[in-house]
Amino acid sequence: MEANIVLLPGDGIGPEVVGEAVRVLEHVASRYGHTFRFSERLMGGCSIDRYGAALTDETLADCQAADAVLLGAVGGPKWDDPLAKVRPEQGLLGLRKGLGVFANLRPVRVYPELVGASPLKPEKLAGVDLVVVRELTGGLYFGQPKGRDVVDGHTRAVDTLEYQDFEIERIVDLAFRLAQGRRRKLTSVDKANVLESSRLWRQVAVQVKERYPEVELSHMLVDTASMRLVTSPASFDVVVTENMFGDILTDESSVLAGSMGMLPSASLATQGPGLYEPIHGSAPDIAGRGIANPIGTILSAALLLRYSFKLEAEPAAIESAVEKSISAGCRTADLGGSLGTRAMADEILRRIA
Repeated sequence: MEANIVLLPGDGIGPEVVGEAVRVLEHVASRYGHTFRFSERLMGGCSIDRYGAALTDETLADCQAADAVLLGAVGGPKWDDPLAKVRPEQGLLGLRKGLGVFANLRPVRVYPELVGASPLKPEKLAGVDLVVVRELTGGLYFGQPKGRDVVDGHTRAVDTLEYQDFEIERIVDLAFRLAQGRRRKLTSVDKANVLESSRLWRQVAVQVKERYPEVELSHMLVDTASMRLVTSPASFDVVVTENMFGDILTDESSVLAGSMGMLPSASLATQGPGLYEPIHGSAPDIAGRGIANPIGTILSAALLLRYSFKLEAEPAAIESAVEKSISAGCRTADLGGSLGTRAMADEILRRIA
């Protein structure tokens, strides 16, 4: 097959880990007879420095015309002024909205060899294999009105949490379909005891459940879910939730795997290119030192092959190579090892069958 992939390395360690994922994709293309064409664009802080905007119209148009988009990370202290009119994260939100990627899939798997890297007791991690499905284009991050004003001499900040029934229905339906192919357990996380948007979320989830009688649906308040993720994480199969809750819960889930550097994500639209990125940030404290963990980005590339290109042998080969490398004791610094970014990717490359 032939495909065009837009690269958005971004800031901090983004260029380092994206570079290694590209090496893996090029290797897979060579072994399996594919042609992947890569084009690199700026987004985030680097784009602010060059163009004065975190995401230019031209970059968004190039992403929309691509077959898939691979992203590194955005942000850093240089652009972290809370009063700044232009921030790196605006590029990320604009990209998600512009691509229509409403569903963010974040798989969390615990490799037995990395149990010791997690702060949780080993017995808590046995059998952990879950997927969080996060709604990505609604909720607090996109609701209007949004902003600041002055009321009675005091500064007021407003963010709006808004969901429409069709937004909830499409993400919950996708989560049910995902659960069908797994252990047929779906946990819908909300805050229905307080929020009207969550009560609508729960109502729609119950309605969608009628299409999937074979899947067990349970509802859980977000505070309970945050506790259960660290006390009994193996009890979860597929978790579906709204934008902000999903953002927080998936970062919490990273401690199960031992490091945020281990976890990939896939953001999917009804049609058009998917967006693939590791869940970690730009890690400016280690940028340029060649010690970042590339596994989350490499596994994101595997998801790119699976969801955007509908391939299976190729992503399975990458995932198997990652597993074999971990089993062989290969570790970057975040996992207590000494391998650098390039060396870790080399270990994975030589194990791709």
